[in-house]
Amino acid sequence: MKSIPSVMMRGGTSRGLYFRSEDLPSDRNEIANILLSAMGSYDPTQIDGVGGATSLTSKVAIVGPSIEPGIDIDYLFAQVGTREAVVDFGPTCGNMLAGVGPFAIEAGMIAVTEDETKIRIRSANTDAIIEASIQTPNGNVLYEGSTAIDGVPGTAAPIVLNFQDAIGSKSGALFPTGKHKETIDGVEVSLVDATMPAMILRAKDIGKTGYETATELDDDRIMFARLEAMRREAGRRMGLGDVSDSVVPKIMIVAPPQNEGTITSRYLVPDRTHAAHAVTGAVTLAHCVATYGTVADEIAKTPEQLPTEIKIEHPSGNLVILLGQETAGLVRTARRLFAGEVFVTERSNHNRKAA
Repeated sequence: MKSIPSVMMRGGTSRGLYFRSEDLPSDRNEIANILLSAMGSYDPTQIDGVGGATSLTSKVAIVGPSIEPGIDIDYLFAQVGTREAVVDFGPTCGNMLAGVGPFAIEAGMIAVTEDETKIRIRSANTDAIIEASIQTPNGNVLYEGSTAIDGVPGTAAPIVLNFQDAIGSKSGALFPTGKHKETIDGVEVSLVDATMPAMILRAKDIGKTGYETATELDDDRIMFARLEAMRREAGRRMGLGDVSDSVVPKIMIVAPPQNEGTITSRYLVPDRTHAAHAVTGAVTLAHCVATYGTVADEIAKTPEQLPTEIKIEHPSGNLVILLGQETAGLVRTARRLFAGEVFVTERSNHNRKAA
């Protein structure tokens, strides 16, 4: 076995390992084998690793100084499979992003500036640029505070994330097919790309209310099989090629808001339902809501102008996106859980390539 320095952190409503890029090889297939061993994949219990046996707790952030002009940090996200020995570098994760700034500061990559430190981060997965504002009173990262986010117990210090010019993260266009609405397998969908390519559809069109719990949706494997076939066709239409081994595009099932929100959403990851909602998916959905002629337009409280707040109701509460003409901002929190070394093996059953 060999050991690699790492930190486990909660970022938003996700949790995973954070590595310095200098401590890992540059080849992504080699990285994938290391991460599979560290997390204990592909055993679904992840009993032989530090993964939490769910898609929300089997994530990795690889962080290092950026060579891009005007950018401080590069952040490479990896989704590590729980049921299969697969590591997907296709998507990014806005929740794990919340921990990138604090990790970079405490790893000595970023110098603290007064009571608040602003860091420009590039997502190496999508090339999106995000400005993160971290509370750093007395020269140290502040984790304790009074900010609550739905899906996480208690409160913590706020971390403000501002996504800049995120439209067309993978395809180069907000609507890659040029259509605001189209039909796949007899169901109207909107194929949208803003920080996260996604297929968005109305719950009623697949016989759902949109207010089901994550467990209730997960029990309907027939629905998931149908949506997976639709998702693969959506990927082809969006110019993403064969997405059978990728979690991108994601799926969002939407319905009218039940309370004071803008819209209700259930986010699929994609073989099960997110217990809350992905940040990047929320940014994509916010753009869909704000565009006339989409599947979200007729059921959401569509804003008349920007900037505006888009409040997304999800299984654990609400997620609020401040949507502007070229930016999308939100507040997350993070917590450092432990630091040390993770031990990895080179067993043959880990030798699966990165997606």
